[in-house]
Amino acid sequence: MDDASRADVLKRLSYIEGHLAGVRRMIDEDTYCVDVMKQTFAIRRAIEKMETKMLEGHLQHCVMDAIREGRSEESFTELIELYKVANK
Repeated sequence: MDDASRADVLKRLSYIEGHLAGVRRMIDEDTYCVDVMKQTFAIRRAIEKMETKMLEGHLQHCVMDAIREGRSEESFTELIELYKVANK
């Protein structure tokens, strides 16, 4: 992953961690369930955006390197496995 993507992913992870801590506090404080769930939905979207950023970086760098190095089949197999895990 390139440095810019890594920095973006780390920033997103910090945001997610903060939101998770906030949800924990909300649960501890017996906050209204719908309000808590709105925050968990926001966390899920943030995770999806982070995953998208990571996948873009992987495709642009790792997959392209694998193709240039003659390891396209291995890379393709990894992507299929990733797709299967994501869609369980």
